[in-house]
Amino acid sequence: MEKWGQGLEMCCGRLVDIAVHVFILDTENYREFCARHFGGRFLEHIPETEFKYDGSVERTAHIIAENGCPVDWKLWERDFAKCGPCRPDENCH
Repeated sequence: MEKWGQGLEMCCGRLVDIAVHVFILDTENYREFCARHFGGRFLEHIPETEFKYDGSVERTAHIIAENGCPVDWKLWERDFAKCGPCRPDENCH
């Protein structure tokens, strides 16, 4: 959340994306998380559209670690060669 708007092209792979979906469905905790870490705005999640393979999953995991947050490397490494989807009709790379 702290890196929002810095053009770092951060994203997660498919495996971590499943955890994101589960977290969003836990709306009470997700709402509280957004209030605490994102100024009350919901971080929108766009379901998978088109995956590109540019290493942004690996970049994201390292940015998370460099900022002092724990990373479950086994979950992230599985999709290192992939990246998350862009919004429909956008090329976010």
